Amino acid sequence: MPRVLAAIAIATTVSAPAFASPTLGQPAPAFQAVDAARRTRSLSEFRGKTVVLEWTNNGCPYVQKHYNSGNMQGLQRQAAKDGVVWLTVISSAPGMQGYLTGPQARQWKGEVKAASADVLLDPKGTVGRAYEAKSTPHIFIVDKAGRLAYMGGIDDRPYSDPESLKGATNYVAAALGDIKAGRAVAQPATKPYGCSVKYGSAE
Repeated sequence: MPRVLAAIAIATTVSAPAFASPTLGQPAPAFQAVDAARRTRSLSEFRGKTVVLEWTNNGCPYVQKHYNSGNMQGLQRQAAKDGVVWLTVISSAPGMQGYLTGPQARQWKGEVKAASADVLLDPKGTVGRAYEAKSTPHIFIVDKAGRLAYMGGIDDRPYSDPESLKGATNYVAAALGDIKAGRAVAQPATKPYGCSVKYGSAE
């Protein structure tokens, strides 16, 4: 009987997703995801470049604050100028707030004039759970060596009111500035804020 239980335990361990928790200074969790144009993208294809992962939900008022004000697009444009690959990730499950199909994601990106390099669709939450993304927006930065250099909030104003952007300290801009200058990120981890990521049931 103990052998049977042991076998069951081993089988359970093998079948469970083998994701390591994201750790600053360590290799960022590898992933593959389909983008809004149905292409399969992976983190490994951007090796040698700084990569920003931005979790979003177009129905979230905190996300709307940054997009309706143009704040997020400004960050994305500056990042692109500096050779940074900015990937917007949608981990909302079907039927949940923020879920978008490929055509809907392309339409949304055009409507808000997002300047991200691509929109990744993660309806099963595989990528989101690998990174332990908790909110929208939640930002992660991967350096050119593939190591996690920053994770946390976009700034220090955890409010949905656009007026809160005035005088805010933008952690993402600061982290990207440090990386561009070849410095260690001064504030590599901050508290994310926003709406909870609308994951479906884990499979």
